[in-house]
Amino acid sequence: MTLDPRIAAFVLAAASLCFAVLGLRTARRRPLRASLGVLVALALLGAAALCAVLAASVHGYRALTREEIAATIEIQPIVSQRFVAHVTLADGRSRSFQLAGDELYVDARVLKWHPFANLLGLHTHYALDRISGRYADIEDERHAPRTVFTLVDGAPVDAFLLRRKHEALAPLVDASYGSGTFTAADRPAVLEVRVSTTGLLLREKQPRAQRVGATVPRRGTLQ
Repeated sequence: MTLDPRIAAFVLAAASLCFAVLGLRTARRRPLRASLGVLVALALLGAAALCAVLAASVHGYRALTREEIAATIEIQPIVSQRFVAHVTLADGRSRSFQLAGDELYVDARVLKWHPFANLLGLHTHYALDRISGRYADIEDERHAPRTVFTLVDGAPVDAFLLRRKHEALAPLVDASYGSGTFTAADRPAVLEVRVSTTGLLLREKQPRAQRVGATVPRRGTLQ
């Protein structure tokens, strides 16, 4: 059984307050015990602050416990090396992107926590990061127009970047890395972006024959 980091932060903060009050009440009679109580209160308060920061930093990330669907993408080619990708994220939000290239490319950020952090409710987390077009020919990749868009929800604190900036978090984070996948975008297709413990993968949701006559879902704003 694990705790939500927000609950852990609240419990630790409450315990810190209790130790601080007890320490202040015994300050005159037992100053040594009072000093010890204040030190424990400060340590608990620091731990509570750390839990609160971790809880905020994984906002926008999803806990990964098995292979999960992170998004559904419908590809609609326009002309050669131009296509629209209609993206529906796991939380129901929809966005559309006009991309240049022969292939669809998607990547994500992955955070794997040490067992100690698992006790605070922090397991492997992932968040989709970018979507772009990718050219099959390397010369096109170097010289043709590039299109890339963010899939990040704009959280004020990001655990992935926080780990890179602060080495003090190293004991909590086992690994932080990026994972990407791509597939051809030369025909209409409905794809599932799946996340597993080995990284991202793309799977076609429906065979092409089953999509004929299908109802077109609502689209997000084209970007």
